[in-house]
Amino acid sequence: MAKRHVPGLRWWIIGLIATATVINYIDRTSLAVMWPDISKELDLSKDQYATIVASFMIAYALGQALSGRLFDWVGTRMGFVLSIFVWSVSCGLHGIARGIASFSFFRSMLGLSEAGNWPGATKASAEWFPIKERAFAQGIFNAGASLGAVMSAPLIAFLYLWLGWKATFVVVAALGIVWIIPWWFLNKAEPGRHPWISDDEREHILAGQKTNASPESERIIPVKELISYRQSWSVIVSRFFVDPIWWMFVNWLPIYLAEQFGFDIKQIGLFAWMPYLGAAIGSLSGGWMSGFLMSRGWSVDKARKRAIVVGGCITFPAFILAAMATTPLMAVLLIAVVLGGFQMMINNIQTLPSDYFSGKSVGSLAGLGGMSAVVGTLVFSTWLIPAISSVSYIPVFLMGAALVPLGVGAVYYFGGTIQRVDLQAANAQK
Repeated sequence: MAKRHVPGLRWWIIGLIATATVINYIDRTSLAVMWPDISKELDLSKDQYATIVASFMIAYALGQALSGRLFDWVGTRMGFVLSIFVWSVSCGLHGIARGIASFSFFRSMLGLSEAGNWPGATKASAEWFPIKERAFAQGIFNAGASLGAVMSAPLIAFLYLWLGWKATFVVVAALGIVWIIPWWFLNKAEPGRHPWISDDEREHILAGQKTNASPESERIIPVKELISYRQSWSVIVSRFFVDPIWWMFVNWLPIYLAEQFGFDIKQIGLFAWMPYLGAAIGSLSGGWMSGFLMSRGWSVDKARKRAIVVGGCITFPAFILAAMATTPLMAVLLIAVVLGGFQMMINNIQTLPSDYFSGKSVGSLAGLGGMSAVVGTLVFSTWLIPAISSVSYIPVFLMGAALVPLGVGAVYYFGGTIQRVDLQAANAQK
């Protein structure tokens, strides 16, 4: 009997992860889209919304650190099943929330479990793709975040107008439960042992992952040791500054449109998807760019840094211009440029854990970077925006612009040359 093969299996795997990311963003943005009417029905304020968002972000920070280690322990197959099952149940429970306490509790459950998607995706791209294709694979699943954000505003608005907010949470929660079925069926094992992968694809993946690192580099690195390397801090610090840019709009774009331009839920559904289309383009462009440069003979170091710098040069001026926007169309189009440049940066920053370390520690560093990103988001987005925006949204956009050079600079200052860390040599110097 002929051996069964699935052509391009690695692309099916990353496609499923991108789909999980779409669902992730539909689930997490549903509250923001429906908040103008939920707050009226339950008599909740903007400050209480900020408290609910903070409960999500704090749990999300903890979840990033825990889930990175979890994925290194149980593997990507089981790690994704556990994460998406819990976050789907958590999303559905939003439908029975009655006030700030219950919303904050269910939001914390959602944040703790949704956090696993990013360390898991980073680890999966390290397992399933050669080095030259990783940023593009990262771009595909990050495009899932953008697509989810594109879809969520009109989808949630439609479901809300049809079913009301309680049933809407239940319907979108069911999407994640359904996703588990094809994931469990298709992702049977890693590339080296998967029964459905062709010999050519297996060789393409494994040969493209080979480095000159010592056997010492293949062990699981304890967290205390991991943070002793400067390269780890290039991930941790850059994400502290860069990631809040994304969350500024995930958490506050519907509120901004409602307060600045008087939008209702229907109008939010018509406009709020546009910036994320720009983000999707940036995701794929940033991933393609570094891979293309490597195929032309550029080193990993030069290719990654060039894509990060280009993304920063797009994001910074777009932020300044968005601060001055006088119409909703002008605002969302400039925000689309901001998020496009952001995604070019973050796709390549998120590949750094797999550039510096082996697959056995990638999830852990990705989780630490994600936790740092959430701490930055709490500071710059969750806590500062309510206070700053009560005066004007202009300083909010200017604050976002200031984060760009800080994030890019951290990659250069801490990261040095982007290449696999020789742990044996590094430890000998300590």
